[in-house]
Amino acid sequence: MTTLADVSLNQVVQIDEMMLENDLKHRLQDLGMIVGSKVAVVNQSGDNGIILLHNTRLALSQNLLKQILVKDLTEDQETWVSLDQLSVGEQGVVVNVHGAGAVKRRLMDMGLTKGTQVKVVKLAPLGDPIELRVRGYELSLRKNESEMVVVSKEAE
Repeated sequence: MTTLADVSLNQVVQIDEMMLENDLKHRLQDLGMIVGSKVAVVNQSGDNGIILLHNTRLALSQNLLKQILVKDLTEDQETWVSLDQLSVGEQGVVVNVHGAGAVKRRLMDMGLTKGTQVKVVKLAPLGDPIELRVRGYELSLRKNESEMVVVSKEAE
């Protein structure tokens, strides 16, 4: 069986079983981490893995990640990345917008909402800002703003 600690970064997997103590299992379930949920490990930081679950990021220790069994979603091989990780010409569909308050609201007001297709049109010479095509218009975002938008990268 594959555990959450074994999956590669940004690969979307489905939770199959959680072999945890009941108290810890209930805490994770309260956060929405249940059998059948789609999750992706988006970063490794020291002894922790940062996972993306629904609308939140959770930091879990490697020990916990090894106790969560997952199954691969091979039928669509979906990968989640932040918008700043796409290259010119690549496109994806918005999965989630992070941030809080005014910043998140502003990104969503500009058309970056769940299910919206975005395409990277241009990058400035140093990679900041990034120009996107969203809903038929061109949008420029700073790199730190584009890091808050998670997209499902479309296969070439």
